[in-house]
Amino acid sequence: MGADCSNIGLECGRFEGGAMRFAPIFELNERGLYCAAGDFYIDPVRGVDRAVVTHAHSDHARRGSGEYFCVLSGEGLLRVRLGKRIRVRTVAYGETFALGSARLSFHPAGHVLGSSQVRVEVNGKVWVVTGDYKRESDPSCEPFEVVPCDVLVTEATFGTPAFCWRRELSIGEEIHTWWRENASRGVTSVVLGYSIGKSQRILAELLPWMKAEPVWIHTTLHEATECYRREGIALAETRVIDDAAIASGELRGSLLLAPPSYAGSEELARQVGPLETAFASGWMSGKGRWQGRAPQKGFVISDHADWPALLRTVEECGAKEVYVMQRGRGALVRHLRASGLSADSIEALRSKSGADPQQLKLFS
Repeated sequence: MGADCSNIGLECGRFEGGAMRFAPIFELNERGLYCAAGDFYIDPVRGVDRAVVTHAHSDHARRGSGEYFCVLSGEGLLRVRLGKRIRVRTVAYGETFALGSARLSFHPAGHVLGSSQVRVEVNGKVWVVTGDYKRESDPSCEPFEVVPCDVLVTEATFGTPAFCWRRELSIGEEIHTWWRENASRGVTSVVLGYSIGKSQRILAELLPWMKAEPVWIHTTLHEATECYRREGIALAETRVIDDAAIASGELRGSLLLAPPSYAGSEELARQVGPLETAFASGWMSGKGRWQGRAPQKGFVISDHADWPALLRTVEECGAKEVYVMQRGRGALVRHLRASGLSADSIEALRSKSGADPQQLKLFS
């Protein structure tokens, strides 16, 4: 199925301290996570010939590559992010394709629309690079799929025991109730959320609740929101905030969605009158830090795995070796090692080229 490992200068595996360690299919260099067997990068930090992209967020999808590979449902958002003229090759989830002697397939990550884990098989050994992922239910994207593997490269944005999402809440109901309370006092409600993924998840969660009123969205959210609709995702009715709506007073007492850069916007306050802002993020759990002027309210809505979900994923995929996308041997690495697994920071895959890990932005 694939070339002999010796063709890329690697043995198939080795024992260290009684635990099996698989010869690395990937190395970390100055451009990112590189697979020599297939001559491609996953989410490269700068332009390369072949970029396999897990999803369209700016810290994973960057301009300048000759060819991009992504799952079919993620193409629209990738073009929104990088431009209509990029060269993109798409495949369906689960469809296998070859690059060199590597066999690849995309599998749902549950992070945002079209987000993927990348399964890479070389010479019978299977690695999975998760990209960003979550295990919670989300009506705006494909649900996470467990992918069995020998080696897992996992994200760990919230990789400490302090982060555990509350799952008994209805996000849409919670936001709707907050808006109605504000509207009764003549106060405009502004939810701050990232333009790709978070904002559309909020709109999908609001669909059963916003039956008579539209959600007003900032112009920077519009194109990505329409991508979701074209992929068949049902969202609450939206209208784009424009000068006419501001002049007419329609926005007063309404529910607005805007990017995080609008936190504490004095201009917005002048346009719509009294307002209250809320930020939708896992960092609103109280364990993180708000950068800039704090909002009056926070909704704990994360598109990343919390601590229990990270541990569950490692267990269910059956990996015997785990690399964690964070610098240093943090809580997740220490916990996995204490559990008897071979675990390390992704820095352990850094090649002998001497790439500075401080310049590698693979740790969103």
